[in-house]
Amino acid sequence: MKLIHVIRLVKSSLVALLVCLPAVRGVAGESISISGAWALYPLVVRWGEEYKKLHPDLVLDISAGGAGKGLTDAVKGAVDLGMVSREITPEEKAKGAWPIPVAKDAVIGIINVKNPAAPFLKEHGVKRAQLAAACITQSVKTWGELTGQGIKTPIRLYTRSDACGAGAVWAEYLGGHQEDLKGTGVYGDPAVGEAVARDPMGLGFNNVNFAYDQSTGAPLPDLIPLPLDLNDNGILEPAERFYETRESLMKAIADGRYPSPPSRELYLITKGAPQKETLKAFLLWAVTDGQRFAPEAGYVPLSDAQRQEAFKALGIKPPAPLAK
Repeated sequence: MKLIHVIRLVKSSLVALLVCLPAVRGVAGESISISGAWALYPLVVRWGEEYKKLHPDLVLDISAGGAGKGLTDAVKGAVDLGMVSREITPEEKAKGAWPIPVAKDAVIGIINVKNPAAPFLKEHGVKRAQLAAACITQSVKTWGELTGQGIKTPIRLYTRSDACGAGAVWAEYLGGHQEDLKGTGVYGDPAVGEAVARDPMGLGFNNVNFAYDQSTGAPLPDLIPLPLDLNDNGILEPAERFYETRESLMKAIADGRYPSPPSRELYLITKGAPQKETLKAFLLWAVTDGQRFAPEAGYVPLSDAQRQEAFKALGIKPPAPLAK
Protein backbone atom coordinates (compact mmCIF):
# COMPACT_ATOMS: atom_id res chain seq x y z
CA MET A 1 0.00 0.00 0.00
CA LYS A 2 1.38 3.43 -0.95
CA LEU A 3 2.23 5.81 1.88
CA ILE A 4 -0.33 8.37 0.76
CA HIS A 5 -3.05 5.73 1.08
CA VAL A 6 -1.75 4.69 4.51
CA ILE A 7 -1.75 8.30 5.67
CA ARG A 8 -5.29 8.84 4.42
CA LEU A 9 -6.39 5.64 6.15
CA VAL A 10 -4.76 6.71 9.44
CA LYS A 11 -6.29 10.19 9.18
CA SER A 12 -9.75 8.85 8.47
CA SER A 13 -9.48 6.26 11.25
CA LEU A 14 -8.42 8.87 13.80
CA VAL A 15 -11.17 11.24 12.72
CA ALA A 16 -13.72 8.43 12.98
CA LEU A 17 -12.40 7.54 16.43
CA LEU A 18 -12.70 11.11 17.68
CA VAL A 19 -16.19 11.51 16.27
CA CYS A 20 -17.27 8.31 18.00
CA LEU A 21 -15.69 9.15 21.36
CA PRO A 22 -18.38 9.61 23.94
CA ALA A 23 -17.65 11.76 26.85
CA VAL A 24 -15.39 10.81 29.84
CA ARG A 25 -17.56 10.12 33.02
CA GLY A 26 -17.55 12.55 35.88
CA VAL A 27 -20.06 15.33 36.31
CA ALA A 28 -22.30 15.63 33.27
CA GLY A 29 -21.12 18.37 30.97
CA GLU A 30 -17.45 18.33 32.06
CA SER A 31 -14.81 18.23 29.35
CA ILE A 32 -11.06 18.17 28.70
CA SER A 33 -9.66 19.94 25.65
CA ILE A 34 -6.23 18.97 24.29
CA SER A 35 -4.16 20.29 21.38
CA GLY A 36 -0.58 20.19 20.15
CA ALA A 37 2.21 17.87 19.07
CA TRP A 38 1.68 15.34 16.32
CA ALA A 39 4.15 13.14 18.21
CA LEU A 40 1.76 12.66 21.12
CA TYR A 41 -1.47 12.70 19.14
CA PRO A 42 -1.75 8.92 18.48
CA LEU A 43 -1.09 8.06 22.13
CA VAL A 44 -3.49 10.65 23.53
CA VAL A 45 -6.20 9.48 21.11
CA ARG A 46 -5.62 5.92 22.34
CA TRP A 47 -5.82 7.12 25.92
CA GLY A 48 -9.08 8.85 25.10
CA GLU A 49 -10.46 5.62 23.69
CA GLU A 50 -9.57 3.71 26.84
CA TYR A 51 -10.44 6.40 29.38
CA LYS A 52 -13.92 6.87 27.93
CA LYS A 53 -14.67 3.26 28.83
CA LEU A 54 -14.19 4.24 32.47
CA HIS A 55 -15.76 7.71 32.28
CA PRO A 56 -18.35 7.81 29.49
CA ASP A 57 -19.79 11.20 30.51
CA LEU A 58 -16.63 13.28 30.06
CA VAL A 59 -16.12 15.01 26.71
CA LEU A 60 -12.60 14.77 25.24
CA ASP A 61 -11.67 17.18 22.47
CA ILE A 62 -8.27 16.22 20.98
CA SER A 63 -6.57 17.94 18.03
CA ALA A 64 -3.06 17.98 16.55
CA GLY A 65 -1.30 21.05 15.19
CA GLY A 66 2.30 21.04 16.44
CA ALA A 67 4.00 21.40 19.80
CA GLY A 68 4.17 25.18 19.47
CA LYS A 69 0.42 25.42 19.09
CA GLY A 70 -0.19 23.08 22.00
CA LEU A 71 2.02 25.05 24.35
CA THR A 72 0.59 28.41 23.27
CA ASP A 73 -2.99 27.13 23.54
CA ALA A 74 -2.37 25.76 27.04
CA VAL A 75 -0.60 28.87 28.38
CA LYS A 76 -3.32 31.12 26.98
CA GLY A 77 -6.01 28.94 28.54
CA ALA A 78 -7.52 28.05 25.17
CA VAL A 79 -7.22 24.34 26.04
CA ASP A 80 -6.83 22.36 29.24
CA LEU A 81 -3.78 20.43 28.03
CA GLY A 82 -1.08 21.09 25.48
CA MET A 83 0.83 18.20 23.89
CA VAL A 84 4.53 19.13 23.66
CA SER A 85 7.31 16.98 22.22
CA ARG A 86 10.40 18.81 23.44
CA GLU A 87 11.83 20.26 26.63
CA ILE A 88 10.09 23.29 28.08
CA THR A 89 12.27 26.40 28.32
CA PRO A 90 12.63 28.46 31.52
CA GLU A 91 10.96 31.37 29.68
CA GLU A 92 7.95 29.19 28.86
CA LYS A 93 7.73 28.00 32.45
CA ALA A 94 7.84 31.62 33.61
CA LYS A 95 4.77 32.27 31.43
CA GLY A 96 2.86 29.49 33.20
CA ALA A 97 3.73 26.31 31.27
CA TRP A 98 3.54 23.41 33.73
CA PRO A 99 4.95 20.19 32.22
CA ILE A 100 3.91 16.65 33.18
CA PRO A 101 6.03 13.90 31.55
CA VAL A 102 3.86 11.18 30.03
CA ALA A 103 6.01 9.06 27.64
CA LYS A 104 9.10 8.99 25.44
CA ASP A 105 9.73 8.58 21.70
CA ALA A 106 12.16 9.88 19.07
CA VAL A 107 12.63 11.71 15.80
CA ILE A 108 14.28 9.82 12.94
CA GLY A 109 15.56 10.73 9.50
CA ILE A 110 13.69 9.32 6.51
CA ILE A 111 14.59 8.71 2.86
CA ASN A 112 12.75 7.25 -0.12
CA VAL A 113 13.03 3.50 -0.81
CA LYS A 114 14.14 4.33 -4.37
CA ASN A 115 16.99 6.56 -3.25
CA PRO A 116 20.16 5.47 -5.10
CA ALA A 117 22.20 5.91 -1.91
CA ALA A 118 19.92 3.63 0.14
CA PRO A 119 22.04 0.42 -0.18
CA PHE A 120 25.15 2.28 1.03
CA LEU A 121 23.32 4.02 3.89
CA LYS A 122 21.81 0.73 5.09
CA GLU A 123 25.31 -0.66 5.53
CA HIS A 124 27.22 2.41 6.67
CA GLY A 125 24.67 4.84 8.09
CA VAL A 126 25.29 8.56 8.07
CA LYS A 127 27.41 10.62 10.46
CA ARG A 128 25.90 13.50 12.39
CA ALA A 129 28.37 16.00 10.89
CA GLN A 130 27.42 14.87 7.39
CA LEU A 131 23.73 15.36 8.14
CA ALA A 132 24.36 18.80 9.59
CA ALA A 133 26.33 19.73 6.46
CA ALA A 134 23.37 18.64 4.33
CA CYS A 135 20.46 19.94 6.42
CA ILE A 136 21.83 23.12 8.01
CA THR A 137 24.86 24.58 6.22
CA GLN A 138 24.12 22.86 2.90
CA SER A 139 27.84 22.52 2.23
CA VAL A 140 26.86 18.98 1.20
CA LYS A 141 24.40 19.18 -1.68
CA THR A 142 24.37 15.78 -3.43
CA TRP A 143 23.85 12.21 -2.30
CA GLY A 144 27.34 11.42 -3.58
CA GLU A 145 28.86 14.09 -1.35
CA LEU A 146 26.91 12.73 1.60
CA THR A 147 28.02 9.13 1.07
CA GLY A 148 31.37 9.48 -0.70
CA GLN A 149 29.99 7.72 -3.76
CA GLY A 150 29.68 8.91 -7.34
CA ILE A 151 25.99 9.83 -7.08
CA LYS A 152 25.52 13.29 -8.57
CA THR A 153 21.80 13.70 -7.88
CA PRO A 154 20.92 16.56 -5.51
CA ILE A 155 19.59 16.10 -1.99
CA ARG A 156 16.09 17.57 -1.76
CA LEU A 157 15.37 18.55 1.82
CA TYR A 158 11.98 18.63 3.54
CA THR A 159 11.36 20.23 6.91
CA ARG A 160 8.38 21.33 9.00
CA SER A 161 6.69 24.66 8.38
CA ASP A 162 4.97 24.61 11.79
CA ALA A 163 6.64 25.23 15.15
CA CYS A 164 7.15 21.67 16.29
CA GLY A 165 9.03 19.50 18.74
CA ALA A 166 10.26 17.21 15.97
CA GLY A 167 12.01 20.06 14.16
CA ALA A 168 13.48 21.44 17.38
CA VAL A 169 14.81 18.05 18.52
CA TRP A 170 16.17 17.04 15.09
CA ALA A 171 17.91 20.40 14.76
CA GLU A 172 19.32 20.10 18.28
CA TYR A 173 20.86 16.74 17.34
CA LEU A 174 22.47 18.45 14.34
CA GLY A 175 23.73 21.37 16.41
CA GLY A 176 21.18 24.02 15.50
CA HIS A 177 17.62 25.28 15.93
CA GLN A 178 14.48 24.50 13.95
CA GLU A 179 14.79 27.72 11.97
CA ASP A 180 18.26 26.59 10.83
CA LEU A 181 16.89 23.54 9.02
CA LYS A 182 16.88 24.07 5.27
CA GLY A 183 14.42 22.66 2.76
CA THR A 184 10.83 22.84 1.62
CA GLY A 185 8.59 23.47 4.62
CA VAL A 186 5.46 21.34 4.91
CA TYR A 187 2.85 21.25 7.65
CA GLY A 188 2.73 18.31 10.05
CA ASP A 189 4.27 14.86 10.27
CA PRO A 190 2.04 13.16 7.69
CA ALA A 191 2.93 15.75 5.04
CA VAL A 192 6.70 15.35 5.55
CA GLY A 193 6.42 11.58 5.13
CA GLU A 194 4.23 11.98 2.08
CA ALA A 195 6.66 14.46 0.49
CA VAL A 196 9.66 12.14 0.94
CA ALA A 197 7.63 9.15 -0.24
CA ARG A 198 6.98 10.96 -3.54
CA ASP A 199 10.57 12.10 -4.03
CA PRO A 200 13.38 9.53 -4.56
CA MET A 201 15.92 12.27 -3.77
CA GLY A 202 14.06 13.44 -0.65
CA LEU A 203 15.49 13.67 2.88
CA GLY A 204 13.31 14.54 5.84
CA PHE A 205 12.52 13.62 9.43
CA ASN A 206 9.51 12.21 11.24
CA ASN A 207 8.29 11.23 14.65
CA VAL A 208 8.61 7.45 14.91
CA ASN A 209 4.87 6.77 14.68
CA PHE A 210 4.65 8.47 11.29
CA ALA A 211 7.48 6.44 9.74
CA TYR A 212 6.24 2.97 10.72
CA ASP A 213 3.03 1.11 9.97
CA GLN A 214 0.71 1.29 12.96
CA SER A 215 -0.54 -2.27 12.49
CA THR A 216 2.58 -4.24 11.52
CA GLY A 217 5.31 -2.09 13.07
CA ALA A 218 7.31 -2.28 9.82
CA PRO A 219 8.59 0.87 8.07
CA LEU A 220 6.02 2.39 5.74
CA PRO A 221 6.42 0.92 2.25
CA ASP A 222 7.75 4.04 0.52
CA LEU A 223 10.14 5.09 3.32
CA ILE A 224 13.41 3.95 4.86
CA PRO A 225 14.34 5.08 8.37
CA LEU A 226 17.77 6.71 7.99
CA PRO A 227 20.38 4.80 10.03
CA LEU A 228 22.74 6.94 12.11
CA ASP A 229 26.43 6.08 12.35
CA LEU A 230 26.49 6.92 16.04
CA ASN A 231 30.18 6.22 16.68
CA ASP A 232 31.34 7.86 13.42
CA ASN A 233 33.41 4.87 12.31
CA GLY A 234 31.86 4.58 8.84
CA ILE A 235 30.26 1.19 9.54
CA LEU A 236 26.77 0.43 10.79
CA GLU A 237 27.62 -2.04 13.53
CA PRO A 238 25.18 -4.59 15.00
CA ALA A 239 24.50 -2.38 18.03
CA GLU A 240 23.44 0.42 15.65
CA ARG A 241 21.06 -1.73 13.60
CA PHE A 242 17.69 -1.28 15.25
CA TYR A 243 15.47 0.24 12.56
CA GLU A 244 13.91 -2.95 11.18
CA THR A 245 10.72 -2.58 13.21
CA ARG A 246 9.16 0.03 15.44
CA GLU A 247 9.55 -2.37 18.37
CA SER A 248 13.30 -2.75 17.85
CA LEU A 249 13.69 1.03 17.64
CA MET A 250 11.63 1.50 20.81
CA LYS A 251 13.96 -0.88 22.65
CA ALA A 252 16.96 1.13 21.44
CA ILE A 253 15.33 4.35 22.66
CA ALA A 254 14.50 2.79 26.03
CA ASP A 255 18.02 1.44 26.67
CA GLY A 256 19.81 4.53 25.38
CA ARG A 257 21.38 3.11 22.21
CA TYR A 258 19.38 5.66 20.23
CA PRO A 259 20.60 8.93 21.73
CA SER A 260 18.81 11.91 23.22
CA PRO A 261 18.43 14.01 21.18
CA PRO A 262 16.87 12.94 18.83
CA SER A 263 14.96 10.81 21.36
CA ARG A 264 13.04 12.94 23.86
CA GLU A 265 10.47 13.04 26.61
CA LEU A 266 6.90 13.95 25.77
CA TYR A 267 4.80 16.23 27.96
CA LEU A 268 1.26 17.30 28.64
CA ILE A 269 1.26 20.98 29.62
CA THR A 270 -1.18 22.80 31.86
CA LYS A 271 -1.42 26.53 32.67
CA GLY A 272 0.03 26.46 36.15
CA ALA A 273 -0.33 23.44 38.39
CA PRO A 274 -3.52 21.54 37.45
CA GLN A 275 -6.41 22.32 39.77
CA LYS A 276 -9.55 20.86 38.17
CA GLU A 277 -10.23 17.45 39.69
CA THR A 278 -11.43 15.99 36.38
CA LEU A 279 -8.17 17.05 34.74
CA LYS A 280 -5.98 15.78 37.58
CA ALA A 281 -7.79 12.44 37.50
CA PHE A 282 -7.12 12.01 33.78
CA LEU A 283 -3.46 12.96 34.15
CA LEU A 284 -2.98 10.59 37.08
CA TRP A 285 -4.54 7.77 35.04
CA ALA A 286 -2.29 8.62 32.07
CA VAL A 287 0.93 8.31 34.11
CA THR A 288 -0.19 5.13 35.91
CA ASP A 289 -2.71 2.73 34.32
CA GLY A 290 -2.51 4.51 30.97
CA GLN A 291 1.17 3.62 30.63
CA ARG A 292 0.32 0.04 29.69
CA PHE A 293 -1.02 1.28 26.36
CA ALA A 294 2.17 3.16 25.48
CA PRO A 295 4.26 0.28 24.03
CA GLU A 296 1.54 -1.03 21.73
CA ALA A 297 0.94 2.54 20.52
CA GLY A 298 4.65 2.95 19.69
CA TYR A 299 5.98 4.78 22.76
CA VAL A 300 8.39 4.10 25.60
CA PRO A 301 6.60 4.21 28.97
CA LEU A 302 7.78 6.44 31.79
CA SER A 303 10.74 5.28 33.82
CA ASP A 304 10.40 5.17 37.60
CA ALA A 305 12.22 8.51 37.85
CA GLN A 306 9.96 10.11 35.23
CA ARG A 307 6.88 8.79 36.98
CA GLN A 308 8.08 10.34 40.25
CA GLU A 309 8.55 13.61 38.35
CA ALA A 310 4.98 13.34 37.06
CA PHE A 311 3.56 12.72 40.54
CA LYS A 312 5.45 15.74 41.83
CA ALA A 313 4.08 17.90 39.00
CA LEU A 314 0.57 16.73 39.86
CA GLY A 315 1.07 17.48 43.54
CA ILE A 316 0.33 13.85 44.40
CA LYS A 317 2.17 11.70 46.90
CA PRO A 318 3.76 8.81 44.96
CA PRO A 319 2.17 5.42 45.58
CA ALA A 320 4.15 3.04 47.77
CA PRO A 321 6.48 0.82 45.71
CA LEU A 322 5.28 -2.68 44.96
CA ALA A 323 6.62 -5.39 47.26
CA LYS A 324 9.26 -7.57 45.64
